[in-house]
Amino acid sequence: MNYLTVPLGKAHNKTDFSSGKILLDRYIKYQAGQDFRKRLSACFVFAASDTGKIKGYYTLSNSSVSLDLLPERFKKHIPVTYRSIPAILLGRLAVAKESQGSGLGKLLLIDALKRCALISSSLGSFAVIVDPIDIEAEDFYRKFGFIKLPDCDKMFLPMKTIERYFEIKSAEK
Repeated sequence: MNYLTVPLGKAHNKTDFSSGKILLDRYIKYQAGQDFRKRLSACFVFAASDTGKIKGYYTLSNSSVSLDLLPERFKKHIPVTYRSIPAILLGRLAVAKESQGSGLGKLLLIDALKRCALISSSLGSFAVIVDPIDIEAEDFYRKFGFIKLPDCDKMFLPMKTIERYFEIKSAEK
């Protein structure tokens, strides 16, 4: 399967990245490489092929969500022996200012969800979790079907929904 992004590497120019969100800008410049080396998260970038300048990025890592936080309609299908549900955290998603409004954010999200759907078939993951940085980000994720978890700021999208988006067959018999 083809992806829009590639793993962050030394050839990528991180120094000039500016999304207008200080936390996201600092992360790609100073912490993303360290997190990768420590296996805390994986960072995928969309960059100019000639200069390596990063136009957008996202991160993925393992996570879980408490069974108590799931809405009833999802909880009733989970065995009661589970206290938390495995998930993939889409921890950060950012687009450089000069690329904002071009649809790159949507393309990055689609790219991330494709990766998550394929990973979940061999790793086991109930959903993709996001923790929107602000109301603008929350609105963005809501447009793609993400559901707000009660009693917290996180949102989730069930893996079965994502698989339907991409017509990926799950390993179920």
